[in-house]
Amino acid sequence: MGPVPSGYASGADIAALLVLLTEFAMLRAPQLRSQVRLYGFQSFVVVVLTLVTGAVRGYSDLYILAGLSLLLKVVIVPALMFRLLRQLDVDQLHHPAGGGGGSMVLVAIAASAFGFFVLRSLDFRSKVLPTATLSVSLAIVLVAFVLVILRSDVVSQAVGFFSLENGVSIVSMAIAAGLPVVVEVSFLFDLLVAVVVFALIMRAHHARAGTLSTEALDRLRG
Repeated sequence: MGPVPSGYASGADIAALLVLLTEFAMLRAPQLRSQVRLYGFQSFVVVVLTLVTGAVRGYSDLYILAGLSLLLKVVIVPALMFRLLRQLDVDQLHHPAGGGGGSMVLVAIAASAFGFFVLRSLDFRSKVLPTATLSVSLAIVLVAFVLVILRSDVVSQAVGFFSLENGVSIVSMAIAAGLPVVVEVSFLFDLLVAVVVFALIMRAHHARAGTLSTEALDRLRG
């Protein structure tokens, strides 16, 4: 396999950067539905990157993965989340456990910079994606962890977990794009199981506490 074409490398870098910026937008989103919409857009960008990677690098299996990702991550998961929010009649974000939104963004910037420069310093190279894209994908994973840890409501934590999977998808394309399609698709079924589990947790927590905030649970720690 030849070197990464320059036009494709630029497009892949832009796609990864869009996914990362979407993560930061999730941190500042004023409503839960806004976070779900941003996740849908983020997933669509990953689907487009998967399609282009399959076309440019000659991995036809990625077409199947992109189609299933479009169905599950762009259509089904957001639809289920929107339906759940309507049923529970909630949409307002709770204050993050780690302080104000500005401080959380600063933590996310530090985490993303750490992930980006650490991977760049390791000089890890992929035959499929450019090095900058791979570095940004690690930053995406770390920012998703920030969203999961510092947000104090179940929906934000679920969206953070789902978006973390988008970052992992980009990493997997970079290091293991030639895996059999059955192995690649199995990660999507893991995501589907996670969606079902989070939905059950949201329903049970809302029924018990009358809210999706986890602040009451945080007070139970040690």
